[in-house]
Amino acid sequence: MISQWQLRAAFATRLSDMYGREVPAYTTLVDVSRRVNEDVLRARGADAERLGSVGRVTAERHGAIRVGTPAELGQVARIFGALGMHPVGFYDLREAAASAVPVVSTAFRPVDGEELARNPFRVFTSLLTPADPRFFDADLRARLETFLAGRELFPPELLALADRAAAERELPDDDAERFLHLAVAAFELSTEPVDRAWYATLERVSAVAADIGGVRSTHINHLTPRVLDIDELYRRMADRGIEMIDTIQGPPDWQGPDLLLRQTSFRALAEPRAMRTPDGTVTSGTLRVRFGEVEARGIAVTPDGRALYDRLLDLVDQQSARHPGLDRAACARTVWAEHVPATERELAAQGLAYFTYHVAPDRPRDGRRPPTVIAELLRQGWVRAEPLVYEDFLPRSAAGIFQSNLSGEGSRNDEQEGAAYDSAWLSGALGHDVLDPYALYEQQQNRSIAQVARELGLDGELG
Repeated sequence: MISQWQLRAAFATRLSDMYGREVPAYTTLVDVSRRVNEDVLRARGADAERLGSVGRVTAERHGAIRVGTPAELGQVARIFGALGMHPVGFYDLREAAASAVPVVSTAFRPVDGEELARNPFRVFTSLLTPADPRFFDADLRARLETFLAGRELFPPELLALADRAAAERELPDDDAERFLHLAVAAFELSTEPVDRAWYATLERVSAVAADIGGVRSTHINHLTPRVLDIDELYRRMADRGIEMIDTIQGPPDWQGPDLLLRQTSFRALAEPRAMRTPDGTVTSGTLRVRFGEVEARGIAVTPDGRALYDRLLDLVDQQSARHPGLDRAACARTVWAEHVPATERELAAQGLAYFTYHVAPDRPRDGRRPPTVIAELLRQGWVRAEPLVYEDFLPRSAAGIFQSNLSGEGSRNDEQEGAAYDSAWLSGALGHDVLDPYALYEQQQNRSIAQVARELGLDGELG
């Protein structure tokens, strides 16, 4: 029998192999990431593995897919449910992007700490928003919804196997092999000709809309390895002649603790696609929609930490607007140094980031009763704190990556009022609750504090 985590690990590996065949530059990205990780480990030793073993980091991937309807999203949830992955977080890229990115998103991932340690594969999944009149007028919306209703992304056999794996939390070898084969095939780039005129109609609104609703299938939009030094990776990729986007999205490279998530990518490549013209002739063409992303993950922050991050981004934006020639990265480093605690201990003390706490086994016991405040236990050496890895995403960063790989700005009518999509709506569309990432991190932290209290005899007292 093949368990869910083994299915998840095998699916991630096979998807990576498939995407490498389709986009050879991705294989280069994975190779450079691995070499950077090895070099960082040699240079920094155990400190390099503060946020995960190098084995986990090097094997880690996140994928990104795009679908068109709530029904398709529900089928995606069934497939990833078979792999022990749950919808976490709601991201509105319509509001995070300056250009036309008419999607809302969630991420499917494991949520249990042990499951994340076994294999943290996650898939950022975007849903088109045809009901938003800022992007789609009534006629185009009707045509788009008719087109989407007439396609089948996932074969019934795949969905049946997925439901069985989710219910039984495992599959026999032969069924597991069949499930993996069908699941990987569902995300391969289709060879079916693309209707050139229909694709162009949607592309005038948004290249993202065309990528979702202009074809009769879905596909991996990008697959993302994790790296320990994203600045070094950026330099090495550029040295190999691979065109990278202009910036690294997310927090700056600074001397303090790594927070949240930093991302960059190589630019979307022109890929050959068969195109069908209005007279039915099939010709050769190219589409530029898929790219290679890479990420460096930091510490998960609390709502207060996230509010600080957003406030500092706004401050950097303001300073950059006032001084157009300013080096934005240098400005961000200065702002972070002025406002963000320089140590993990101070992050914990100010309630800005999440940690798990563990009784220090080597602290000499002097007969005194331990303090009943976690910060004081930490200060006096009763416990040690291990940072929780940020397992989720940043809408502004995701939108920045999307925008950097678009061939045009698209069109957006801000005189219209946008359609309301939120986490509750997405939960209803999925038929599953979209989980709150902050609640998941807090549960992990609180479980560790409860364990500390039991070990130190402070049940009911530790705050």
